Amino acid sequence: MFYPLELYIGLRYTRAKRRNHFISFISLISVLGVALGVATLITVISVMNGFEKELRERILGMASHATISPLTGEMRDWASLIERAEQHPEVLAAAPYTEGEVMLSNRGRVSGALIRGVLTEYEKNVTDVMEKMVAGSFDALRPGEYGIVLGSELALVLGLTLGDKFTVITPQTSATPVGILPRLRSFTVVGIFEVGMFEYDRTFAFMHIQDAGKLLRMPQGVSGVRLKLEDMFRARGVATELTRELGEGYWVGDWTRRHVNFFKAVQTERRVMFVILALILAVAAFNIVSALVMVVTDKQSDIAILRTLGASPFTITKIFVVQGTVIGMVGAGFGVVCGVLLALNVETIVAFFESLFGIKFLAPDVYYISNLPSDLQWPDVLKIGCMSFALSILATIYPAWRASKVQPAEALRYE
Repeated sequence: MFYPLELYIGLRYTRAKRRNHFISFISLISVLGVALGVATLITVISVMNGFEKELRERILGMASHATISPLTGEMRDWASLIERAEQHPEVLAAAPYTEGEVMLSNRGRVSGALIRGVLTEYEKNVTDVMEKMVAGSFDALRPGEYGIVLGSELALVLGLTLGDKFTVITPQTSATPVGILPRLRSFTVVGIFEVGMFEYDRTFAFMHIQDAGKLLRMPQGVSGVRLKLEDMFRARGVATELTRELGEGYWVGDWTRRHVNFFKAVQTERRVMFVILALILAVAAFNIVSALVMVVTDKQSDIAILRTLGASPFTITKIFVVQGTVIGMVGAGFGVVCGVLLALNVETIVAFFESLFGIKFLAPDVYYISNLPSDLQWPDVLKIGCMSFALSILATIYPAWRASKVQPAEALRYE
């Protein structure tokens, strides 16, 4: 008596035991369908967020958030440039680097590589490659000793292990009495890293910045300065601000420009997966339509009596909108709870099934990301929940409209 008539009758129809148990079964299937769609969508989107986050961290563990490079030649004033860059409130650390392409040769095996000369005391502040060492130590890179740290795949291709010596060949040439010859230098493997990205493990190598300068004929300068930012997603804005502050002669790039195609592809795949899985919710919405149409057919005499007692067609419409909305709310709420619990515990659940059946869903010898990461983002949960609720309300429009068109005389003729 304290509720509006439409809400009272709609809730009563939802709770009441119906004479036709098949209709109750269809309503239950509708609730479970909405819940399954919501839970699946939340879990899958969270896993895709986890993969994107994992890939981003692995890429940015090697690449830099932003890079300051000279427009021409080499950079010799890198120390003062680092001081100026670190004055920016969003720059956490900076490190000089020297970079170039070379060929590595070992006992007939040859491979191209990108070498990066670094200063360990600076580099550890802008990258996490030191934490990815599988053999040796990054601190073993000392000036004049010509030590080198290789990616695991690169070391495997060349057949190198810790302590082995091999030859580095640069594209620069030297004039000798016997003619023009490429520059060669023997290096010793002092470390091997593995970041889990084939692109970096197969092509990257680190050496001391002084050794790289001598090898690439840049003894007094460096290729540029790498920056680590407080917020990587502000990289483009910080790069623009630094460009204005540093003036002419320098170019400031950021990771969004270097890897834009890769992350756009990941985001496109995420959107497509969202649309595909949202079709589950559309199927559940069709189940709500079916359930309500059957309820309208079953309750025609009740509708006719309400009309004869003075209920307007709009009142009848709202009664069945309430019933369909309740089905959608219960399904969406149950689905959100299940989806959040699954997304937060998906790694544990997958590990349990792997140990139970003795299988590995993502084999380490095939996939670099061998676990199933999950990154639950509450805006996604809110968006999915609201979308399922909106679809549930839309699904009630036709059955409710059909109920409002029931003619009392026709419905009660044979009662």
